Amino acid sequence: MSPAINDLRIGSDVVFRDVWFGRTWRANAARVVKDDPGLVVLWMPRGAPALYPQQDGAEVRIPSAERTLAGRLATRDALALSTPGARHSTWLFWEPTGAFEHWYVNFERTIGWNGPCFDMVDEKLDLIVTPDRGLRWKDEDELEHAAALGLVDVEEVRGEAERVVEAWPFPTGWEEFEPDPAWPAPRFPADWLPD
Repeated sequence: MSPAINDLRIGSDVVFRDVWFGRTWRANAARVVKDDPGLVVLWMPRGAPALYPQQDGAEVRIPSAERTLAGRLATRDALALSTPGARHSTWLFWEPTGAFEHWYVNFERTIGWNGPCFDMVDEKLDLIVTPDRGLRWKDEDELEHAAALGLVDVEEVRGEAERVVEAWPFPTGWEEFEPDPAWPAPRFPADWLPD
């Protein structure tokens, strides 16, 4: 992608999307803060719309070819830092008071831009890191379940997790982020429809 196109995307509403079986599995409306070849930064504030898979009124956590998407609003302010082609993204979360709360490492296969969507494939395992260097693994049961179905490779995911902890990329330099005060909450682009 040329730098001129990158510059035009800053401030745009886009979709941060988890894709499974060639279809949208979950999606968040986001605003582009940075779009460089080495780093994409997406802002998803409290109140921004999101879609998630559900069945019989309950959220579905393990991907399947069949799904129904339901809408909800984000309940917290978040910023996602993603490197195209990487095996994880790092999310920053803030408390309602505006104080930085924690980092959230989402292990995924990052795909990159697809029109107005920044696509990835979530590999289920997550890591919560607190400013006092506390670590808490999340969704290890989902990782094992997805692996048993042949959806993910446990060794690859855990290998990436070990690399992240060893590299210790915290703080990220984005902990003091404040959105442009002129920005409204992002919305899904008008011409985007989940497939």
